[in-house]
Amino acid sequence: MKVVYVKEAGSIEIIEKEMPIIKNENDVLIKVKMVGICGSDMHIYHGTNPLATYPRIIGHEVTGEVIEIGTNVTTLHPKDKVVLEPIDTCGNCYACRSGRANVCKKLEVYGVHRDGGMQEYIVVPEGNLHKVNEDIPFEASVLVEPFTIGAQANWRGQVQKGDTVFIQGTGPIGICCLKIAKLHGATCFISDLSEERLQFAKQCGADAVINAREKNVAEEVMRLTSGEGANVVIDAVCLPQTFELSVDVASIAGRVVVLGFDQQPSQISQLPITKKELTIVGSRLQTNQFAEVVKLLNEGELKVDDMITHTFSVDQIKEAMQFIEEHPNEVRKAAIVFE
Repeated sequence: MKVVYVKEAGSIEIIEKEMPIIKNENDVLIKVKMVGICGSDMHIYHGTNPLATYPRIIGHEVTGEVIEIGTNVTTLHPKDKVVLEPIDTCGNCYACRSGRANVCKKLEVYGVHRDGGMQEYIVVPEGNLHKVNEDIPFEASVLVEPFTIGAQANWRGQVQKGDTVFIQGTGPIGICCLKIAKLHGATCFISDLSEERLQFAKQCGADAVINAREKNVAEEVMRLTSGEGANVVIDAVCLPQTFELSVDVASIAGRVVVLGFDQQPSQISQLPITKKELTIVGSRLQTNQFAEVVKLLNEGELKVDDMITHTFSVDQIKEAMQFIEEHPNEVRKAAIVFE
């Protein structure tokens, strides 16, 4: 079978690998149908993901069809359509005991610390799979994992009805955060440098958009909130400057949600944090968000139309990576399709 293989930073190729087989009674064999290309996949390819190990089969946004099940599998059957929850945890450390397994001390993520889903077939434990309705197209189910990231950011920010939420960045994760926040009943503003991306955000429900090339973002947020600031700020751009801006524009008693892995330090005074009594939290992966996102998708509450703009065959992985890098404003979300 074909596999997308990153041997080392800067090297990506298609190799042939033996098809996996079920070895454990709780395992499930999946025919992979589609895998989303995430920014973290690009970073692994370029050697800028500080958490990845090599060599690696990349891909963690995975959807496919059940081919075979182990003898103890009870929740899934052949031909079921599924999505992969791509994390494995120890279940014993403080994070796991606290219900925060997404930051488990021994956390392993498919496609980052262990081989992921950019391969024609994959065997995973039953507990890592979630069934989606038969009528949900793969172009929609492949987006479940990124929407769990958006759901986690909203959970960490305690977004609720009536809140004003400011999101920085209209990339795939920013849009996922936006759509989930709107489902919570929040008023949402979003910023970016791309007018095309901002217009798509408006189609996705943004109450106001801010072009950071043309306007002073802090002044605009204050204008839109009548001087109060945003109750929740979600930083999906993840630069030192955007983190600093998040603290600046957060309201009194506001919450700031940080999604980035940038190792450059930011310059933030203690005063606004203490004076406004801000809550600043990180948001990594997701904690028990899959079931809710799948439910929203199955019931038609979560609309994901037009988010996948480009698809490539597995043989076009290099072309896909290059196209995403060279046309960032044209690509909302790209995916690899396995025939």
